[in-house]
Amino acid sequence: MKTSYDVVKHILRTEKGSQMMPDSKYIFHVARDANKIQIKQAVEEIYNVTVKKVNTMKVQGKWRRVRYKEGKSPDWKKAVVTLKAGDKINVATT
Repeated sequence: MKTSYDVVKHILRTEKGSQMMPDSKYIFHVARDANKIQIKQAVEEIYNVTVKKVNTMKVQGKWRRVRYKEGKSPDWKKAVVTLKAGDKINVATT
């Protein structure tokens, strides 16, 4: 059985994520096999907030070349979590 910390790996600190914070939306890097229900339960347990909605998307890895060897960074999954009005996550301490 997965723990909440296995489902939600970390919060993403990006420019787009910063613009979404006033709307109570936060972006997380999550496990590739996690579903919306698991993500909701994990965020609620870790951050003690009420999740209103979860949107997920798969992100394709990028092709890279290091020292003349080509390779691809792994695919990953991100989730945009909308919180109940008034709930906040303190990003500075996470």
